Amino acid sequence: MTRVAAIDCGTNSVRLLIAEGLGGGVREVERDLHLTRLGQGVDATGEFHPDALRRTFAALDDFAGRLVRRGVQRLRFVATSAARDAANREEFFTGVTQRLGVEPEIISG
Repeated sequence: MTRVAAIDCGTNSVRLLIAEGLGGGVREVERDLHLTRLGQGVDATGEFHPDALRRTFAALDDFAGRLVRRGVQRLRFVATSAARDAANREEFFTGVTQRLGVEPEIISG
């Protein structure tokens, strides 16, 4: 049995899905969402607001603990438009990698 997880980080929310492979299928183990508003002010300033980064990193800290407790073996982290557009996105990327041990993938619009 392999446990896998996906985290989807959007402009307004961060979503977690943990699942496990069973024979030829997949079973959901846990699903959750945090409203973090990562994109707060990005359109106006071109950067992530410090409060938005703090909220998002707090959500990722919560998810990181769940990944360990649930014995997740593989993780994929994807981010959307806010992470594509922000001038200080390296701060975001570094925070994700420090908390989760994976590089964020930026998906296209």
